[in-house]
Amino acid sequence: MVNLAQAWAEAYAGVEPGVRVEVSGGGSGVGVAALIRGSADLANSSRDLKASEAEAALKATGKEPREYVVGYDALAIYVHRDNPLESITLEQLRELFAVDGRISRWSELGVRLPNPRHDRIVRVGRQSSGGTFEFLRHRVLEDRDFRLGTLELNGSKEVVELIANTPTAIGYSGMGYAVAGVKLLRVAERVGDEAVAPSPEATISGRYPIARSLLVYGLGEPRPEVKAYLAWILSDAGQGWLTVTGFVPVPPERRQPGGRLVEVSR
Repeated sequence: MVNLAQAWAEAYAGVEPGVRVEVSGGGSGVGVAALIRGSADLANSSRDLKASEAEAALKATGKEPREYVVGYDALAIYVHRDNPLESITLEQLRELFAVDGRISRWSELGVRLPNPRHDRIVRVGRQSSGGTFEFLRHRVLEDRDFRLGTLELNGSKEVVELIANTPTAIGYSGMGYAVAGVKLLRVAERVGDEAVAPSPEATISGRYPIARSLLVYGLGEPRPEVKAYLAWILSDAGQGWLTVTGFVPVPPERRQPGGRLVEVSR
């Protein structure tokens, strides 16, 4: 979400010149850790807050975490544009990426690439501190670890660029990062189900199996400046930046400027 957060910060400078919004990257886990330490007012996250993080925040600050849904994204599965594969199931993705997976070659997916030497699959993903890594691990791998040998890159853009230049690669990234050299696969829950392409409509409706919410977390009741910034993010002006950066805005009827308290076991 770093590109989106940076776009918001730059635009907000023209709305409230007296308020400076500083943005730092590193992944969802890095942002949540900064929130718990008290070195950040808000943490952008592309995965849900963990129970252990919510408990740590309450213990460290005495304040309960508050969650704001600020957008949506479809986690797309990318292959090289010349790959004949058109769709994939969540079960096949588990067999590809999970530590106990059994698929290592394109021929095992019924795919024959032009060069017979290009049968071994190159798996590409994000670094472990990122929300994208955690979301795929939870939603698709059912909390299994990733297989050894999966390439872990620092940015979503880098994932897609590598796949565009590697005919044998497959990987995951937000749908807004698509470039000319890649293909986005349709995804089905299981064999026999409808395989759905990632799109804004399929993301909002929930038809696309690996859609996710984009989240901002704070602690307790936000300070007035922070509260005003959050309200702007969820306004039409702030939500317009999601479309610009390749994400999906929150429909007006779903926007909750006050967010919701994250339950913490005491």
